[in-house]
Amino acid sequence: MTVQHGETTIPDLVARAAADFGDREAVVDGAERLTFGDLASRVRQAGRAMIAWGVRPGDRVALWAPNSAEWIVTALGAVSAGAVLVPLNTRLKAAEVGSILRKSKTKLVAVSGEFLGVDYVAQMESLRAELPDLETMTAFTDGGLPPVVSRRQFRAPGMKVPASAFDEAAASVSTTSPGDLFFTSGTTGSPKGVLTTHGQTTRAFHQWSEIVGLRAGDRYLIANPFSHTFGYKAGILACLMRGATMVPLATFDAETLFETIERERITVFPAAPAVYQMMLADPGLAKHDLSSLRAAATGAAVIPVELIHRMRDTLGLETVVTAYGLTEATGVVTMSRAGDDPETVARTSGRAIDGVEVRVAEDTKEILVRGYNVMPGYFEDEDATAEAVDADGWLHTGDVGELDAAGNLRITDRIKDMFICGGFNAYPAEIEQVLLTYPGVREAAVIGVPDQRLGEVGKAFVIAAPGREPDPEALIEYAKERLANYKVPKHVELVEAFPRSSLGKVLKRELR
Repeated sequence: MTVQHGETTIPDLVARAAADFGDREAVVDGAERLTFGDLASRVRQAGRAMIAWGVRPGDRVALWAPNSAEWIVTALGAVSAGAVLVPLNTRLKAAEVGSILRKSKTKLVAVSGEFLGVDYVAQMESLRAELPDLETMTAFTDGGLPPVVSRRQFRAPGMKVPASAFDEAAASVSTTSPGDLFFTSGTTGSPKGVLTTHGQTTRAFHQWSEIVGLRAGDRYLIANPFSHTFGYKAGILACLMRGATMVPLATFDAETLFETIERERITVFPAAPAVYQMMLADPGLAKHDLSSLRAAATGAAVIPVELIHRMRDTLGLETVVTAYGLTEATGVVTMSRAGDDPETVARTSGRAIDGVEVRVAEDTKEILVRGYNVMPGYFEDEDATAEAVDADGWLHTGDVGELDAAGNLRITDRIKDMFICGGFNAYPAEIEQVLLTYPGVREAAVIGVPDQRLGEVGKAFVIAAPGREPDPEALIEYAKERLANYKVPKHVELVEAFPRSSLGKVLKRELR
């Protein structure tokens, strides 16, 4: 088998990072500071503990905890011992987690203690009886009662596991071994597990890291949750590849971001567009020294061109990259490139990464993806896999878009977000882009709502810029001058905030 550039395994990444960057800072989590050498040692300890508790190559290990050094160590220890990582979003409820653990047949789960008022240990205890495949529950705390094993109790048996046992397990991992199982609603409804291999992930994020310009010595603020590919793969794994310092954040607001960037001299900060908008709108921005910032990566269907200009001019970012990806394609499909003008960066998601093909279906305008990054399949779900990936290997993304002459992809919407007004297809992202150019509009989200005469019409939810209050009727008139009539929102509602995912993406289903 030919190994492609950047293609390797996660245990190999950990070992190489220790060899190449040993004494450099790898992780900064509050008072806890680990070098790359320390991290490799901690990962080995975690891997030996996994083996002691019966985890074998191919077994699923789940993590339900916020971003932290302990998350990094536990996840890398599990994957280095050959386990398949199942990351769980901290926003999920116990019933949702129980469903994922059952579907994935998870053998071991590690949870945080209390976080944002939720007792994760108690939540897991309530699920135990309905999880026949789950053998071990451990917590990132030193207290706790059976059946949940404390951190100290979990680590202790690993000391008796020979180092050679860990080395053998790590050596058994190949580029074609499954490395993670992320659950996503994906292209076809209810959450399904997406399997991707070590080789797919390392090859894709080797490219991602090169395009972003991530380099040894960078200090990378990871606010994106580790339960998402943007936090785990574009965060932890990218830093291991390049020798960058990981600075994980469990929660954040503008002041926390500013203080962390200033204190830790952060150079790289990828995030959702809403996070940069929050930073730029905050009155405390001018009080902080953010001059260390150099590079950012973001992505969304709608990014105001003005935001890209302000990220460069006000935040001082030399590199601003936009990207498009989905879990079923290892998290990355297209990226803009250094030198692209602000309009290209804002209005498109860049061009396909090497080894990946992108085309748009003629009839539906659905974006199709083919290449090494497309998942082997949904976990134990052949029907859903066949529905998402056709016989020619094209992944049907469920996104609608278009390609320009240079190959830049513009996402116009999700197929499911499209609404039909008077027989015409209306795409919210296109409408939102126009609304964002109206003075005083900071953010806009459009959905289709029932209408007796036209079937559906657009309704816009708008967040005003600080100190402004756009007039809804004037905004509708503004849209009429710039959009076909069937695209113009018939209703506008000013709101303080949008319901959002853990990455900051607007949850349209909740708006509906």
